[in-house]
Amino acid sequence: MADAALGNYQEQSRRTWRRVHTDHPIIYPTLGLVNEAGEVAGKVKKIFRDQEGLIGADDRAALQQELGDVLWYFTQICTELDLTLEEVAAANLEKLASRLARGVIGGDGDQR
Repeated sequence: MADAALGNYQEQSRRTWRRVHTDHPIIYPTLGLVNEAGEVAGKVKKIFRDQEGLIGADDRAALQQELGDVLWYFTQICTELDLTLEEVAAANLEKLASRLARGVIGGDGDQR
């Protein structure tokens, strides 16, 4: 894309932008969850890029730390939504069992 085209894109895309008020207690843990999940993904990427997918003890320990952070942020979001971890897990198992029974465990879409 030429520089002029990027400038045009920037100008045109701004028409769809709007300021969104984010002063809500769910914002911080949601951003934290995404950040920590990205750190997990980055560590896994490097294991495959640099170590041919061999997960050593140090890798496992580092991933455990990051997954603990993911769990913490996930738990805070559940708490803000007045959901227990148990009910979220039970609902997920029910959804997956339904998909399996209907033969749609693979594929796309939340409502399959």
